[in-house]
Amino acid sequence: MNTPLIDSTGIPDKKYFRIGEVSTMVGVDSHVLRYWETEFKGIKPRRGKSKQRLYRQQDVRLLLMIRQLLHGQGYTIAGAKKVLTRNKTAAPGSQSRAGGYPAISGEQLSLIKQELEKIQDLLRARKKTVKT
Repeated sequence: MNTPLIDSTGIPDKKYFRIGEVSTMVGVDSHVLRYWETEFKGIKPRRGKSKQRLYRQQDVRLLLMIRQLLHGQGYTIAGAKKVLTRNKTAAPGSQSRAGGYPAISGEQLSLIKQELEKIQDLLRARKKTVKT
């Protein structure tokens, strides 16, 4: 399994998911999910009467984030743990994304880029006047 079928906003509106469903959604084999349970404290699936793992939506979101950190951004397990810990200690109410920085919109990024380009132009102009 390579790519997740969903992102954290596309999780179906269900209370519990079986390990096979989560495996498909996250894009990793079920044995990987069981391993991640041992490595990451935040993943705590409940057990049904049949002792089968039942994951909640918050578990699936965390697993998607872990997958992105490990497979998408190339973190080690130790590095991913640090990122997740840093995100937990971020200010409450601030939407943090992997990496520990607050989430910003594409529009905000565009404005930042424009401002940086203006600054760059000013620096280039000043450099030209200093040389002459």
